[in-house]
Amino acid sequence: MIVILTFFALVFGLFCGLSGTESEIIRFISKNSDMILYILMFSVGISIGMHNGILKKIRQYHLKILIIPLGITAGSILGGLLCSLILKLPLNQGAAVASGMGWYSLAGVTISRLGGAELGSIAFMSNLMREFFSFFLIPIIAAKLNYCTCIAPAAATSEDTTLPVLLKYTDEETVVLSVLNGMLCSFFVPILITFFFHIG
Repeated sequence: MIVILTFFALVFGLFCGLSGTESEIIRFISKNSDMILYILMFSVGISIGMHNGILKKIRQYHLKILIIPLGITAGSILGGLLCSLILKLPLNQGAAVASGMGWYSLAGVTISRLGGAELGSIAFMSNLMREFFSFFLIPIIAAKLNYCTCIAPAAATSEDTTLPVLLKYTDEETVVLSVLNGMLCSFFVPILITFFFHIG
């Protein structure tokens, strides 16, 4: 259902943009993209805080909780660098786009502000596709490989939108690791995007 709503929201937004439709709502969103971004980040903070027992699990896992998000972050950046070579984009832009790690709304808005609407659209679509394909890849990876590997395609979304799929196809321990991974990846997304964009 989330995927369908996201798809229709995107198509409707494209229609409004291409048709040149002007309304108070569209003007408000365009002028207040920063405020919408802050609200989005605030809502993520609320969702993290609502998970009971997170602090207790963090104490149990110690530094082991860093292995999965560090691996996902490194793999995402390497993938972005590879794609930038294939598409002949600047390396820092490829790394910045990949640093969205599936958080398409934040990546799209942030990169649009830093590098323009075209690059922001690339960031939005690539990270949206990552989340979209995660819904189909997680059940396959759970059956063919192992549960912890299922977290990799989800990346930053493993604490929210893809969490129900992880909950269905993996176990309780993996779900806890998914939430912790999503927290850490989400924290680093805006930092990494800004860092990579400004080193170019």
